[in-house]
Amino acid sequence: MVEDDRDLGNVLFQYLKLQQFDIVLARTGEEGLDLFKNNDVGLCLLDIMLPGMDGISLAIKLRDIAPDVPIIFLTARTSKEDILKGLKLGADDYITKPFEPEELVLRINNILKRAGKTDQDLITLGNFNFYPEKLQLTGYGENYRLTQKEAELFKFMAMNKNIILKREYILVELWGEDDYFLGRSLDVFISRLRKYLKPEKSVEIETIRGVGYLFKSS
Repeated sequence: MVEDDRDLGNVLFQYLKLQQFDIVLARTGEEGLDLFKNNDVGLCLLDIMLPGMDGISLAIKLRDIAPDVPIIFLTARTSKEDILKGLKLGADDYITKPFEPEELVLRINNILKRAGKTDQDLITLGNFNFYPEKLQLTGYGENYRLTQKEAELFKFMAMNKNIILKREYILVELWGEDDYFLGRSLDVFISRLRKYLKPEKSVEIETIRGVGYLFKSS
């Protein structure tokens, strides 16, 4: 992450660390370039308005080194010109300040998932092991075979743990539309997942009334 706003940079750094991301923080474009060259970087968060080398110029240099690295621009600018510059450069996303850290985490996870940089083989939650590709959940002497939609939902919520997920967002992201009958099915899937996970005290799927769900995992 390259962010010259010291307070915002520190807040995002600590929040992303809590979300189990390995993160390095730079305050200038030049420092960011050096960190990129000396670390195994899977995604870049770049502020556009930086002292010295700005975020756009930095992104061009990063693309020369690693053409496929995902880039998200963080900026207070909202002009069409800035958005077009980022898109033409091939930015994967563009988020305008102010924003909620939870929104940023959602975007990061979705980009990493599309880029194939997340672990597709195993998700560990307490004493449970979840194998998304095998539709299999094991733990406490049990071996559950999930349906395809249960597995899709479980994986999505586990990848976005400790973040409040709106019902409509879950439905659109997983199944393409916010539909009444899909919503009822979602409730059934949530009930089943809760039943599977009941023995694990470190995991809970909490209903946020009128909003959606919170997959809590310590």
